[in-house]
Amino acid sequence: MKLDQIALAIVALYAIMWIGLVVTGLLVAVPFGAIGLIPLAVVLGLIITVIVQRVRNKEDDYYDKNVDK
Repeated sequence: MKLDQIALAIVALYAIMWIGLVVTGLLVAVPFGAIGLIPLAVVLGLIITVIVQRVRNKEDDYYDKNVDK
């Protein structure tokens, strides 16, 4: 593995742990903490949508591989 892939994996692991802690903290503060789950769900949905669109975009893949080399 390259160093950048290892660093990305570590950042992703900490992000997942942080989200878990945020959700746990919000659920402890029920009923008012449950309101905080809505913006968290929206942000996660947007992040997932952006990642899926980037992975499926063939044009960006072409330019990443063939331009500026």
